[in-house]
Amino acid sequence: MLSKSAGAIGRALVIVAVLAAWLAIGGVGGMAQGRLSQVQTNDTAAFLPSSAESTRAAEAGQGFIDSETLPVLVVMTPSDGAEVTPAQVAAVQQYLQTLPETPIPGADAAAGDPTTFADVLAGPTVAVPSEDGEALLIPLSLDAAVTEEPLADGEGVTGAVVSELRASLADELGATADSAGDLGLNAWVTGPGGYVADLVEAFGGIDGVLLLVALGAVLVILILVYRSPFLPVIVILSAVFALCLAALVVYNLADAGVLVLNGQAQGILSILVVGAAVDYSLLLVSRYREELRRVPSTYTAMARAVRGSIEPIAASAGTVIAGLLCLLLSDLGSNRSLGPVGAIGIASALLATLTLLPALLLILGSRSRGLFWPRKPRPVEGAAGATAPALRPTAEVLTGLWGRLARFVGAHARPVWALTTLVLIGGAAFLPTLQASGTNQSDVFLTPVDSVAGEEVLAEHFPAGVVQPVVVIAPEGDLDAVIAAAKGVDGVESATPVAERDSGAPAGGAPSDGPPAEPRVVDGMVKVNVVTTAASDTQDAVETVELLRDEVHQASPDALVGGAAAQTLDTQIAGARDLKVIVPTVLAVILVILVILLRALVAPLLLVVANVLSFAAALGISAVVFNHVLDFPGADPTVPLYSFVFLVALGVDYSIFLMTRVREETVHFGTRDGVLRGLAVTGGVITSAGVVLAATFGALGILPLLFLAQLAFIVALGVLIDTLIVRSLLVPALVHDLGRVAWWPSRLARADVEAEVLADHDPGLATASGGGR
Repeated sequence: MLSKSAGAIGRALVIVAVLAAWLAIGGVGGMAQGRLSQVQTNDTAAFLPSSAESTRAAEAGQGFIDSETLPVLVVMTPSDGAEVTPAQVAAVQQYLQTLPETPIPGADAAAGDPTTFADVLAGPTVAVPSEDGEALLIPLSLDAAVTEEPLADGEGVTGAVVSELRASLADELGATADSAGDLGLNAWVTGPGGYVADLVEAFGGIDGVLLLVALGAVLVILILVYRSPFLPVIVILSAVFALCLAALVVYNLADAGVLVLNGQAQGILSILVVGAAVDYSLLLVSRYREELRRVPSTYTAMARAVRGSIEPIAASAGTVIAGLLCLLLSDLGSNRSLGPVGAIGIASALLATLTLLPALLLILGSRSRGLFWPRKPRPVEGAAGATAPALRPTAEVLTGLWGRLARFVGAHARPVWALTTLVLIGGAAFLPTLQASGTNQSDVFLTPVDSVAGEEVLAEHFPAGVVQPVVVIAPEGDLDAVIAAAKGVDGVESATPVAERDSGAPAGGAPSDGPPAEPRVVDGMVKVNVVTTAASDTQDAVETVELLRDEVHQASPDALVGGAAAQTLDTQIAGARDLKVIVPTVLAVILVILVILLRALVAPLLLVVANVLSFAAALGISAVVFNHVLDFPGADPTVPLYSFVFLVALGVDYSIFLMTRVREETVHFGTRDGVLRGLAVTGGVITSAGVVLAATFGALGILPLLFLAQLAFIVALGVLIDTLIVRSLLVPALVHDLGRVAWWPSRLARADVEAEVLADHDPGLATASGGGR
C-alpha cells in the first residue's frame, strides 16, 4: 500500500514539475515571441556571400561613401494631369522647410532614439521637377546607421518615418495616392525606404493574425477528429508552448548575432512548429487511446504509448531537422538562417510532445480518461495486461474505412501503384513550366501598396534607374574603357564617374553649371554610377546588369559591378546554385536516416523515390495554377528550394509513421499482412496529421506576399498528395507487391524467417495478403 502511495506521489510530483517548467518557458517565451520582429533583418545585401561580386563591389566602394543612406522618395503629380504650377512648387518647398521638425512616433529620447526627422536625415531635402514638368520628386536620404536600431516601442525607424511622412503629407498638404486636397497634388512614398516600410507592415501579421488563423484551422480539424471538447485544447496548448520555447531560443540567438532572422523565416517558424507539434501529438494520442483499451492504468497506458511512438516521432523529427540543417550549405544567409531556425522549431515541437503533452493528458490522474469525453476509451474484455498489440487477428484490424481500403490495396496492389505513379508523373510533367528565375520586387506584394504605385508614377516622369544606379568600381586607368563599355549596353541610360566635387544635384535634377570635376580616385580605383532605363528592383534591370558585367569585365578584368540590381542578380545566382547542391544532399541524408530506421535498403529507396515524385507532381500542378489560374508573375528561385526541403522532409514523415508500424506488424504477420495492418491502423491518424499540416501551411497564404503565398500553396498541396496518394496508396501497394524483398538485406527479407513468422499464426489470418509471401 505504501509502495503504491509513494509511486502515485512520485508520478504526481513529476507531472507538477514538468508543468511548472513549461509554464515558466511559456511566460518568458511568450514575450520573446512578441519581440521577434525586433531582431529581424530583411536587407538582401546582408544575406549575400562575401564572394558575391556585388558584395565585393560594396566593400571596394566604401572609400567613396561618407555615410550609408537609405533613399525614401516622395513623388507628386497634379491630380488634373497638367504641369506642376509655381504655386504648387512653392507650397511643397515651404512644407519641406518644416519637415525636419516632424516628430517620429514611438521614439523615446531617454532611450537614445531619434526623435525628429532631423535626427535621421543625412542631408537637405528639396523638390526636383521632372523634365516634362508634370511631377515633383522629393528625395529623402535616411542615415542607414540610425535606421538599423529599433525604437523604444520595438518598431523600426524606417517604418515609423515612412508612416509619419505619409500622414504628414496628408495632414499638411492633403496629398495622398487617392486625394489631392486643396493643393491639387497626389503623393506617393516609394523608393527603397518606402518598400522596406511596406514589407515590414506586411510581415506585421506574422505575430498575431497568422498564428490565430493557423490555430483556428487546427482547432476545427481536431474537434472533427477527436469529437471531444478537451483533447483539441490540450493538443493546441502543447503546440503553443512549443512555439514559445522555439521563439525564446531563436530570439536570444538572433539578438546575439549567432543567426540571422528575416520575416519569411519567422512566419515559417510559427507554421512549422504548430504543424509539427500537432502532427506528433496526433500520433502519441492515437497510440495512447489504443493502450487505454488494453490496460486499466492511465499511467501504464501512457508509458506504453510513449515507448511505442517515440521511435517514429523522433525519427520523423530527426529527418526534418536533418533536412533543414542541409540549408547550412546555402550561399545565402537567409537560407542558412532558416536551417537552424526551423531545426530549433522542430526540436521544440518534439520536446513538448514527449514531455508537456503526456503531463497534460495525465493531469487528472486515474480519471484522465475523462479528457476523451464523450468517447472514453475503456479496457476491452480479455485485453487487460496484453503486451503485444500486434497480435489482434487481421480480420479484426481490417475493419472500417481504412480497413476496407487496405483490403482493396492488397487485392489490387500492382494496378494501384501503377495508376498512382502515372497520375503523379502526369502532374510532374508540368514542372518545366514553373517560372522560378526571379520577379520584380514590386511583384512581391499581392495587394496594392503605396511604394509599388509610387514607383510606377516615378518611372513615368523620371529615369527609373537614377534612384539606385548600378555601381562599377574599376582601376583608374580603365575609366574611359569602362564608361564606353557601359554606355554601349542596351538598357543603360548613362555612365558617370563620381567626381571630387559633388554637383549637389539631387536625383533627377539638372547638373550644376561649371566645368566637369576630376574623377575621385581612392586607392587607385574610381567609381562609376551607371543609370539603367529600368528601375533597380526590376528583372529588366537585373538582365541589364548581367549584360553590363560581361562588357565591363572585357574592358577591365579587375572591375567590380555592384548596386541594388547586382545584389538581386547575385541572390538569384546563389539561389540556383543552392538548388543544385542542397537537393541531392537532403535526399542523401534522408535516405541514410531511413536505412538506419528501417534496417533495410529497398524500402528506404522506394520511400525516397516516391516522395521525390510526389514533390515533382506538387510543383508541376502548382505551376499550372500559378501561370493560368492565379496569374502570378513568376517565382523566386528559393520557392522550389524551400518547397523541396519542407515537402520531402515532411512527406517522408508520413511514410515513417506508416513503415515503422508496418515493420512492427511484419515481425508477427509477415510483410504483406503487415503492410495492410499498418495501413489500417495508421490511416486515420496520419491523414488527420496531413490535413492539419496542410491547413497550417495554408495559413501562410493570408499574408499578402508572393513568396509565402506560393510556398503555402505548394507545401499544402504536396502534403495532401503525400498523405492521400503516396502514403495511402502508392507506398502500401509497392511494398505489398514486393513482399519480403522490401526489407532486403535485413533478416525480414529471408524466406525462412517469414515462413517461421507465418507458421506461428493461423494461415487464415493472412487471407487478405494471399499467403503473406
